[in-house]
Parts: sequence; C-alpha cells; structure tokens
Amino acid sequence: MSDYEIPAIGFSEAATENLGKYGRMRKQYLQAHRSGLYNSLLLSGTLYTHLLEIDQTARKRLDLMMPEMAKAAGATKELKAHAPLRLAGLMNTCKAQVEEIILNELIWD
Repeated sequence: MSDYEIPAIGFSEAATENLGKYGRMRKQYLQAHRSGLYNSLLLSGTLYTHLLEIDQTARKRLDLMMPEMAKAAGATKELKAHAPLRLAGLMNTCKAQVEEIILNELIWD
C-alpha cells in the first residue's frame, strides 16, 4: 500500500479518435520535440482542446488555400477536359505545397 494518490491525468483514446490528421501530427510533434509544452498542456487539461483547434485551423487553411494555389498553377476547366491526368498531377502538387505551408506554420511551430 502507498500513501500517495496519483491522479489519472490525460484523455481517453476515444477522444483522440475524433482528431483529424493534423491534430494527430501536432500531438506526435509535441511528444517528440516539445515535451515540456506537451506535459504542460496535458497537466492543465487543455491538450485535447489545443489539438482540436490546430486540426480545425489546418483544415480551414487547406480549404482556403487550395483553390487559390490551383488557380495560380493554371488548373482550369479546359485542362480538366483535355488533360485530366495532368490536372491530377497539378492538384497533387498544389496540395503538397499547401500542406508544407500548414506543417511549417501550425504543426511544427
């Protein structure tokens, strides 16, 4: 028997299932590279809220930036009609560029 009571700190695995890709990436980054901040958020009970906010913000940024990036890259209806594979490659490149921006600004910051 012990005279110490240790509180159960954290959140359930079910709560983390609701996190999207970017929230899970942020959690992994914090655990691996910013353990002090991770532990502080965990102990204060705000980790899940922080991860959910990062995830939502990242998805909103992706939705806002993709059309702009695609337009700047030259993705048009004509390209879709005449060269669909080229358009697919162009859109994949745009998504990779937008995700790199999101990773640098939100996940790894």
